[in-house]
Amino acid sequence: MSLLICLLALGWPLHAEGGAPIKMPVAIRFGILPVGNAAESREQWQPLLQDLEKRLGRPVNIVSVSSYAGLSGAIKDQRVDIAFLSGRLATEAIEHQHMSVIAQFVRGDGGKGDVAILVVRADGPINDLKDLLARPGHWRYARGEMLSVAGYVAPEAEVFASRGLNSDTFFAGVRVGNHQNNALAVANGEVDVATNDSPDLDLFRQDFPDEASQLKAIWRSRPLPSEVLVVRDAMPAPIRNALIGFMSGYGHSPGAAGERERANLARIPALTGFAPADNRVLQPFVDMEFLLIREQAQHGQWVNEHAREARLTQIDADYQKALRDLLRH
Repeated sequence: MSLLICLLALGWPLHAEGGAPIKMPVAIRFGILPVGNAAESREQWQPLLQDLEKRLGRPVNIVSVSSYAGLSGAIKDQRVDIAFLSGRLATEAIEHQHMSVIAQFVRGDGGKGDVAILVVRADGPINDLKDLLARPGHWRYARGEMLSVAGYVAPEAEVFASRGLNSDTFFAGVRVGNHQNNALAVANGEVDVATNDSPDLDLFRQDFPDEASQLKAIWRSRPLPSEVLVVRDAMPAPIRNALIGFMSGYGHSPGAAGERERANLARIPALTGFAPADNRVLQPFVDMEFLLIREQAQHGQWVNEHAREARLTQIDADYQKALRDLLRH
């Protein structure tokens, strides 16, 4: 990063020869949810964000991290102004970090969502979900971070907690990684089953066709709303409005400009554009999160039934508060 960009990012003033301050635009810091690895994510987004720089008339610096936890920490530390997030990170940012949804991803098929997937080797001993669940303590599992909806929350809620199970104790071993590395682990025989999602699995087929041919899906979740863009509530209205206008119109310019924009969008897995949205698109994630928490409490070990019921009552109250907080913004 150049010295000029560093100064802009920090908000430091520059001065002319006579000492008078020169007003320079402060950089916008764009946080990217890690897909594959941090370097890949940065490369995928760079052309689009260069166009955003031109529209806003100010630098856009990429905050690219290697984990969901890293991006969550960057948001908490006020190092991110706008971010591409999945449901759980987005709800956390809205509830605790004074941010709001401005747009939702539109996928390659025109939809605004995807599905979580469990994958195994096509030539392996697991043919379906019944085979998987029939042998507790036997298989090796690779999943996403706990902040990942497709990598943890959806399969945990729909496959394990709904049956009174916990994946951390059900399997013989559990490893945590991103979708790409987990799929490779299955293909290489290092684990028996792994979580993934539809856009990342499509990207894996492009990048690793031989390994992808060795995989098959044994479970798919209900449709999950796709990722969103969130911005800080303190962002000045002119910048916010310009940002919304840019995102909603990107890929729809006429002629060669539109073709170039669509090519830039295609660099980002399964993305064809952005649809205007607000915090209400996150309610399905809140519903799923509390379903998981409730199922875990329902099937957990308690000193007595009264303690269980008290916990379930508190979870229901927390759920209603989370909905109010989400819809109030």
